Amino acid sequence: MKKYIVVVLLSIFVVSCKSKAVAVQNSNKEVKEISPKEEKKIIENHYKNTLDFSTLYIKASARYADEKQSQNVTAEIKIEKDKQILVSVRFLGITMAKALITPTTVSYYEKIKSTYYEGDFTSLSQWLGTELNYSKVQNLLVGEALDDLRDGKYTQTIVENLLRLDDEKSASLKKSFYLDTEKYLVQKEEISQPAQNILLQILYSDNKVFNQGTLPTTVEINAIQPKGKTNINLNYNNISFNEELSFPYSVPSGYKKVIIK
Repeated sequence: MKKYIVVVLLSIFVVSCKSKAVAVQNSNKEVKEISPKEEKKIIENHYKNTLDFSTLYIKASARYADEKQSQNVTAEIKIEKDKQILVSVRFLGITMAKALITPTTVSYYEKIKSTYYEGDFTSLSQWLGTELNYSKVQNLLVGEALDDLRDGKYTQTIVENLLRLDDEKSASLKKSFYLDTEKYLVQKEEISQPAQNILLQILYSDNKVFNQGTLPTTVEINAIQPKGKTNINLNYNNISFNEELSFPYSVPSGYKKVIIK
C-alpha cells in the first residue's frame, strides 16, 4: 500500500521518509561566495522563469524502489494552477491509487487494501513530521523551489558552477537550493535534519522549453532513512498546457477510512 500512496502524493515522496539519513557531505570543489545584491538578483530571475499556465497535463512513467522492492507504474497528473491537482497511478492499465489535492484538502484512495484518506494539510504535516502544503506539491511537480525563496534568508555560494542558497532559518532543519547560472532554474534541492540523520534530495533534469516556460521532464527523489533507502524517478512522457481538463474523484464504495493521529 505504502508505495502507491507515496507515488500518488507526489509531495509526500519528498517528506514521507521521516526517519534517518546521512548528512550532506561537503564538496571539495571550488566554493565562491556571492553578495546579497547578487542573491536578490538570483531569486528575482528564478521567479521570472516560472511557468505561465492555467492547466497542465502530464503523463509520466514512475519507478519506486526501496531496499525490499521496486515497482514501475504510470502516473497521470492534472494541475489547475493554484487550485487543484489530480494524480492517478496505474499498473498494467489498472488504477491502483488516486489523489485529489487542493489548497485546503488532501484526499486519496488506494486499491491494494481498499483504504482512503480525507483531511487537511495540518494533520498530514503532523503525521509526517514536516510542514506540507499545496504550493510545495505544485512546485515539486513543475520544478520550482519548494519554498518561496523571497521569504528566506540565505548563505550564498557558487558550487560546481551552480548557485547554492542555504537557508538560515533553522539550525535543526537544513535546506539548500541549487540553481543554474543561465536561467536560474532549480537543478537540485536538499533537505536534511542532521540530529535525526535525515536527508532528502530532489534532482531536476531534461528541461524542455514550451511557450509557457521551461519544465524539467525528469524528477528524481532520493531519501535515506532508518528503515532503508527510497528512490523515486518520474519521467514526463506527454505534456500539454491550457487544455480543458476534468478532475473526477470519488472513493469506491466499501473502502475503509484511514485515521491519522
